[in-house]
This record gives sequence, structure tokens and C-alpha cells, in this order.
Amino acid sequence: MSGSAIGIDIGGTKIAGALVDEAGRITGREQVATPADDTDAIIEATAELVRTLEAAADDPTVGVGMACAAFVDARAGHVWFAPNLPWRDLDLADAVGSAVGREVVVDNDANAAAWGEYRHGAGSEHDDMVLVTVGTGVGGGCIVDDRLLRGAFGIGGEIGHVALDPSGPRCGCGNTGCLEVFASGTALVRTARELVTSPSPLGAALRERCGGDPEALSGRDVTELAQAGDGASIELLDDLGTRLGQGLASICAVLDPGLVVIGGGVADAGDLLVEPTRRSFARHLIGRGNRPSPEIVRATLGNDAGIVGAATLAREAST
Repeated sequence: MSGSAIGIDIGGTKIAGALVDEAGRITGREQVATPADDTDAIIEATAELVRTLEAAADDPTVGVGMACAAFVDARAGHVWFAPNLPWRDLDLADAVGSAVGREVVVDNDANAAAWGEYRHGAGSEHDDMVLVTVGTGVGGGCIVDDRLLRGAFGIGGEIGHVALDPSGPRCGCGNTGCLEVFASGTALVRTARELVTSPSPLGAALRERCGGDPEALSGRDVTELAQAGDGASIELLDDLGTRLGQGLASICAVLDPGLVVIGGGVADAGDLLVEPTRRSFARHLIGRGNRPSPEIVRATLGNDAGIVGAATLAREAST
């Protein structure tokens, strides 16, 4: 269908929206702060953002899609649980749809990002693809035979909560040793701060970067130091990539995708993350040496993947 679709990404601090054309190009943007402790206020802020984007469009918009970090039953537009918002057992699609007077589509943010990359980004030439997003946590979206894998309750594709080491640290999901506790941006910062507080001379550049205050150190600091050649920061990203590759090999033992796409903020480290991920993946892949192996590449849509994917899902649902 011609005309723009609206994509909305509802996060813990901001609600971002955009007009997205048929080719996945963003033609206009708006965002508002998230009133994160008030469900009704979030719904109204989202609805107002939709109205603003509708008014900015040159032609009538063809659909509204929303993405959020939550367990989502996309078929019903229902949110079971959102860790960073006060949403429990919420009919989000109905709530926003009633406010704007039209049908809306809701999906998990990583699923939406995977669909964006699949339709308009790195995965556009593949029918079977896995997206892993490495940011504050580890998210994922899986495309199997040209379809999003959502599962019976809409909770499929939670790559970050595959257990790598049951005796490992406690994860925010309540279990122990999940991929997320070893291969997320949070894990990267945690291990970097441990190095800052250690007496090891290896952490000298990290200590200098944060003025000796480990709480002031960010994942961006680690990435920039690694890109500048700091050995400790390079090792930290290498360790993260090693864990990520191990986890992805387990995922691929089940799904057998033709492509693995790495997105999220930590992917800005480029080959400093991707190369150790590829090496570890090759080491742990079942049947290695006697089977085809999926390519591992960086995402191309960046932070826009979720918005583009949500808009694309809405456009396709309206046809």
C-alpha cells in the first residue's frame, strides 16, 4: 500500500515515533518523554504522538505499529509484562486504538527490529534469520520460513535468556547464568568496573577515563578505548563476543538460520565485537566443518530498526 505507516517505539525514558514509507525509509520523526510510572499517561502520550504524526503526513497513513520491551501476544495486541514500565496483563492495542480511533499493531521491540532488518536491512535476502540485539540487555528476534517466530504465548525469541552457565550470576529474569548476564552492555560495564577497582595495571586506561570512579564508566567509554587500541578494553569486548558466539551457536542448533544479524548499542564496536563472536560461534557450532554455516553480520538500520519494523508490520497487517 502507498502512503506512510506510523512506527512507535515505547521505551522506559522516551516514546519515539516516525513516518515510514514503503521502502522502509523514515520521512518524519517525533518523540516525547515517557511518563513511566502511569499507564494511562503512557497510553495518552502514545496516542498524542500518533495524532501528531498523522497530521504531519502528506497522505492518510496506512497503519500504526508499536514496539515495546515486553512479553507481547502480538495476535491479541496484549502485553503480559514489561520490565521497565508498569504494564501487567494490558490490552495495549485496544487501549491505544480506542484513543486514536483506529486499529494498531503491537509487538515486542526485538521482534519488530528483526522484522525491520529482515524487510529493509541486513536480512533482506534471507528467508531464515536471527537478530540478536546487544544493548543494556540481550534481545532477539527470529525469522523462520519468512515468518516471525513468536511462540504459543508471544514470548518466543528471548535469546538473552538461554542459559549458558546455571551456576553463573543471577539475571534480571530471575534465573542464573543467562546469556544476558555475560554478553550484554550491562555485563561489559560490570566487568570493566571490576577492572577499574582492581590493582591490575591492565586497567590503567579505564581508570584514567573515569577519573578513578568506576560508577562514571560507561559502555561507550569501553568501546572508544578499545577502538583507540587499549588492550584491556579490547579483551573485554573479546570476552563478550566469545560468550555471544557460544550462545548464538546454541540458538542456531535449534533454528538453523541462514544469517545472524548483530544489532544494539554494543554492536557499534564493529569488528571488535563481531570477529570474536564469529570465532566463538565457529568453535561451538554443531557439525562444524561438515555443514554450511550462517553468515554473521552487523545490523544496518541501527536504532531505527524497531520503528521501521513496527511500521512495516502495521502496513502488512492492513493489506
